[in-house]
Amino acid sequence: MTSLRRTGATAARVLQQLRHDPRTVALLLLVPCVLLALLRGVFAGRSATFQHAGPVLLAVFPFTTLFVVTSVAMLRERTSGTLERLLALPIAKGELLGGYALAFGTVGLLQVLLAAALTLGPLGLHTTLNAGALIGVALADALLGMALGLLVSAFATTEFQAVQFLPAVVLPQLLLCGLFAPRASMTTGLRWLSDVLPLSYAVDALTRPHGWDSTATLDLLVVAGSAATAIALAAATLRRRTS
Repeated sequence: MTSLRRTGATAARVLQQLRHDPRTVALLLLVPCVLLALLRGVFAGRSATFQHAGPVLLAVFPFTTLFVVTSVAMLRERTSGTLERLLALPIAKGELLGGYALAFGTVGLLQVLLAAALTLGPLGLHTTLNAGALIGVALADALLGMALGLLVSAFATTEFQAVQFLPAVVLPQLLLCGLFAPRASMTTGLRWLSDVLPLSYAVDALTRPHGWDSTATLDLLVVAGSAATAIALAAATLRRRTS
């Protein structure tokens, strides 16, 4: 119970900080909806293109925005001394990172629900997946972005450096995940590289032609396992200092 209380307290503190940052809240909750609406307008005369890209982008946007926001927020905790002070308290690394995951996971869930309601409703997206499966994969992608953001924050010393990880960590996954071209049509080297990038499995799960099946479940487990691995690696970067 004490462990859950510490995790909950950390999550509440992070959510309180976000509440006082309306621009970040707008980035997380509103910008994906606006971009999806713009995408629907761009492909107004090509409905099939939107039907293919819509489900994928519904997962890609949370992945990308949570990566950026989490990496910058965690870096601020590190550089401001907040993280060092927290680690001086009797709180386990898992409890601390669990609080961050709970807070940003909650925001990610709200983001996904808003974007899914817009996309499946007014924008007219039709998919072989049911709404629950679509939201589940998108949420797993959001958690993956959050976990990778926590991890890369350990290797940056400024917020600018944290953002610089975006093209290094996120963009290769966007290019190779199958959004722009089927992975089967890629060269052997690129296909092998895409096989080790977790976003590829999220896209595979979202684009199954016959809906959800056991292979899609395995894809989702790969994404979730990648997120858990990134959080574990992020915990390894935390160092307690003793005087």
